[in-house]
Amino acid sequence: MNSLEKVDYKKFIAPLVVGLVLWFLASVRPDGMSISAWHMFAIFVATIVGLVTKPLPLGGVALVGFVAVVLTGTVPMDTAIVGFGNGSIWLIVMAFFISRGFIKTGLGRRIALIFVRAFGKKTLGLAYALSAVDLVVAPGTPSNTARAGGVMFPIIKSLAQTFGSDPEKGTERKIGSFLIFTEFHANAITAAMFLTAMAGNPIAQAFAAKQGVDITWMNWFLAALVPGILSLIIVPFLIYKMYAPEVKETPDAKDWATGELHEMGKISKPEIMMIVGFVIALALWILGSFIGIDSTTTGFLVIGFLLIAGVLSWNDILKETGAWNTLFWFSVLVMMASQLNALGFIPWLSKTIGASLGGLNWFVVLIVLLVAYFYSHYFFASSTAHVSAMYAAFLAVAIAAHVPALLSALMLGFFGNLMASTTHYSSGPAPILFGAGYVKQGEWWRMNFILGLVYIVIWIGVGSLWMKLLGMW
Repeated sequence: MNSLEKVDYKKFIAPLVVGLVLWFLASVRPDGMSISAWHMFAIFVATIVGLVTKPLPLGGVALVGFVAVVLTGTVPMDTAIVGFGNGSIWLIVMAFFISRGFIKTGLGRRIALIFVRAFGKKTLGLAYALSAVDLVVAPGTPSNTARAGGVMFPIIKSLAQTFGSDPEKGTERKIGSFLIFTEFHANAITAAMFLTAMAGNPIAQAFAAKQGVDITWMNWFLAALVPGILSLIIVPFLIYKMYAPEVKETPDAKDWATGELHEMGKISKPEIMMIVGFVIALALWILGSFIGIDSTTTGFLVIGFLLIAGVLSWNDILKETGAWNTLFWFSVLVMMASQLNALGFIPWLSKTIGASLGGLNWFVVLIVLLVAYFYSHYFFASSTAHVSAMYAAFLAVAIAAHVPALLSALMLGFFGNLMASTTHYSSGPAPILFGAGYVKQGEWWRMNFILGLVYIVIWIGVGSLWMKLLGMW
């Protein structure tokens, strides 16, 4: 007989208490705000707290929040289920399936080995090669966790052990520590560079659209291109100086990669079909705004191609639990955030905060908001949860303070990824890479704090000037 699933009921206490306290404070809500708007706020905050404490998996927490919204009459069922039809969320789902193709066919691993073979003679060059792999693979892998854990980490761990770098032997600083920490940052940078490189990015796109700001795959990529490339050049070098590996030369890396590629054999037909599908996806994402094909339609088209070509099976689609889990809990959060806007809570919040920032230059307001958004990530264990909780409100405040709409929407989108440069629990890749034991917690936090300042300078300073040259504001 099957036993009951274990549930940590203590973890329900914080979201329940927070939700109830806020719910019953409706009697002292601000003037002009409807009781439905306040109740929606109470349920939303309780759900976000639940996503942090995790009494249930994320989908389960979202389900409880969804039930609360409907049962309390805060939002009718017909309105509540609209979130499940959001095109941006389905883009995430389709991109998850594309990511599965990279891993299933071995194409992601082959790309990584080719780069290591070509550029891996020196340790710094090896780090740049691995960063380049992230750059190439990122547009088709919205799960930055899958990219780090499924493609990059196994390669880095094998490389480290080839050079005798193992935390269990006290030799982690030989090369493994440097490569692990560099990969963590390369992952965050490339996630910021493409709309389809991290699951939270299309969520930001959806929230921006609700406020009349049109983010496309192409304008996201163009805006992120210069600060992203600069970051990929500067950050590995800074890590190399701050956290120098003991092994500076890696001539054996080329031989190791050559041997691994030999074991893989010639490129397979599924890999070739995966390349074709990926090229089709990139081409249509880039040209979509010109030829009238939106990003989500492209995603469906490419998955259809991969199914017909035999790269993916329908069972692969059904078993991609990350995609279906994301579809459910993101849909609920998008619905809640949309209703906060529709019921008047976010307009009130933006007006209130905007008034307190009155008189400040709009660029100063933008800097304040981005810095606050970045450092508030110390309180979050998920970049996507953070984006879901705060992006819409911060964007509304920026627009109310007369910050150019597209500039603020894209900058907040970029920082939704860069803020992973905080803790060892900041995003999905963080516990995977930190958990390998190559980097101590104190070093992780210290270097992240320094690099966080570097990101703020590059992306706000250079990034805003670059967007000005592009005519985006």
